[in-house]
Amino acid sequence: MPDHARPLFLVLLSIVIAGCGGDQPVAVGQTARDRVELTSEAPEPIVEILVAEGSQVSAGDILLRQQPERVAAQLAQAQGARDRSAARLAELKRGPRSERIESTRARLQGAQSRLQNAAAQLARTAELVDRNLATAAERDRAVAERDSALAEVNSLRADLEALLEGTTIEELRQAESALDESEARVRELRVVIDRLSVTAPRSGILDALPFQEGERPPAGATVAVMLAGRPYARVYIPEPYRARLTAGTIVPIRVDGFPEPFPGRVRFVSGDAAFTPFYALTEHDRSRLSFLAEIDFIDVDDHNFATGVPVQVNLSGIDNE
Repeated sequence: MPDHARPLFLVLLSIVIAGCGGDQPVAVGQTARDRVELTSEAPEPIVEILVAEGSQVSAGDILLRQQPERVAAQLAQAQGARDRSAARLAELKRGPRSERIESTRARLQGAQSRLQNAAAQLARTAELVDRNLATAAERDRAVAERDSALAEVNSLRADLEALLEGTTIEELRQAESALDESEARVRELRVVIDRLSVTAPRSGILDALPFQEGERPPAGATVAVMLAGRPYARVYIPEPYRARLTAGTIVPIRVDGFPEPFPGRVRFVSGDAAFTPFYALTEHDRSRLSFLAEIDFIDVDDHNFATGVPVQVNLSGIDNE
């Protein structure tokens, strides 16, 4: 029977059994375990599969590995950016070096000398123009040279004042934020690299490996499916018995292949019908509703039951703790 048709079949079988009018009404279902899906952190090829499907694994076991080279290169690039940000912050905290201050002061003195020469040259050229011994174009060139020298003096004077004043609070905050951002990127990529080795988060059974070695799963795709935790019974409760079952109710569970029933404790009963919604039914038809329930086995070894074994739960004489 296809997997997608099994829940509907169990619902219908539960309804038929409950409606037979026997002395021992039952709910049917099968054994199950918690399903854990492990996803791909990055779209990298699978280079190694270490555990076969159906194997028992422990928490922390590596199930498969994906190729790390591309993410490792990104990590190296991010570490370089982090180191540059750290060096820039250290430089700002230390302040400008005395050598740089003296160099800027010397450049300013040189620019001031050039400005004096340019101003003197402009004065001589203007006098020659007044005496008709030079052209207006020569005076314009002298004005341009004087203005250029003045702009250089003003620029170097501003640089020197900034060096003498030191680093501002705003510059320090910007540098600190840039370093924090770089460090966060490094931590993120380290997590990605670690997760390229897909590990079991819990002990259980490796149920499925949707991708094979050499395939490249997209980011977020399921690359491994585990069945973890203790087995429990997953059954469908007929509507007439739904109100009598609550969390903590003790019921007997009969498992195929075992002569005696096992005690179980209800941990969950769905509030939504697994069949036709109640508001679409008459009072007579409501007896055909079923509700999904999960029932834990009490004091039963985890390895006693395989997943998917048919079970029946006797609903007569149910007891609430």
